[in-house]
Amino acid sequence: MASKTPHSKLVILDRDGVINEDSDLYIKSPDEWIPIPGSLEAIAKLNQAGYHIAVATNQSGVGRGLYDMDMLNAIHEKFHRLLAKVGGHVDAIFFCPHTDVDKCHCRKPLPGMIQQISERYGIPIKGVPIVGDSVRDLVAGVAVGAEPHLVLTGKGEKARASGELPPYTAIHQNLMAFANHFIQRT
Repeated sequence: MASKTPHSKLVILDRDGVINEDSDLYIKSPDEWIPIPGSLEAIAKLNQAGYHIAVATNQSGVGRGLYDMDMLNAIHEKFHRLLAKVGGHVDAIFFCPHTDVDKCHCRKPLPGMIQQISERYGIPIKGVPIVGDSVRDLVAGVAVGAEPHLVLTGKGEKARASGELPPYTAIHQNLMAFANHFIQRT
């Protein structure tokens, strides 16, 4: 049975470039997964304010054969362990293992992964904040009514300069700046 989470108490985050340092060479091992300073504390702060966190992340490195599911699980175990040390947690990590050539519906910028989150929680995504560092992260959420928030970490500066951000995208220096802004306004 899906857990019921009021939409006002759910935040959707991208992973690479928002929570952890990104790499054009992909994050292929736990050693390469390095949290952006303050990002884990930002998640904990959102948790303490009563928010559930779902992560939605493209992980085409799996489909490209750069790492396997065991390695992806090991990366996420490190993430969970470090997050727990600062008093935070994520409720679920949704990921797309496909590449562009697979033509799936879950790979951002398509909204399939965000729709999966909606189905899992049994709630509409309209008005739920989605936080990303790329246009594709935000487009995926906006397609189903999410509220777009860009962080300038990772590829965020490039996304801001692209001129392709969805209308009404809020821009934040990093995940902690988003958390502070979001908690203060609610």
